[in-house]
Amino acid sequence: MRNKMWLFLCLVFMECYWAMARGIVVQQKSDTVIPVTTLSPPEGNTTFIDGTTWCVALPGVSQADLQNALDWACGLGMADCKAIQRGGPCFEPDTLVSHASFAFNSYYQTNGNSDIACNFGGTAALTKYNPSYAKCVYSTSGSVGSSAPPSLRKHNQHLVWSKLATLLLLSYFWM
Repeated sequence: MRNKMWLFLCLVFMECYWAMARGIVVQQKSDTVIPVTTLSPPEGNTTFIDGTTWCVALPGVSQADLQNALDWACGLGMADCKAIQRGGPCFEPDTLVSHASFAFNSYYQTNGNSDIACNFGGTAALTKYNPSYAKCVYSTSGSVGSSAPPSLRKHNQHLVWSKLATLLLLSYFWM
């Protein structure tokens, strides 16, 4: 029995190692789901013929609508919003339009560069002019490695190793 348990644990360890080595990411479902009727899955590529496009927030739209769209993008939309957090390269200028523009573009670039991925309830628009400035670099479709944001990828690797450690501890006390 003891040998079978160690064999099982070794197989689990190898599975975790190979899953991470191949870059497999398991997305966790959110505990609460808030439906957003103004957003839909991406459909159709709208990249301009002469190059790359970015998605930016529209100035002059309702601040409440812009904040709701930003919250969705950084939350359920899983945009990579680390750069607009305090101390990040895109935190300044600390304005709603600036932060929303970065988050909208992050979502847009990781979700197929389609016009519907740059809607956000009518608070965003496409531009062919690069909005990057100083140390704040807006991603492009070529610079995005996967459809999952990097912070999610790191979180899930930690989750895999945490589960493995728990299994090992349980097996130690069980045997």
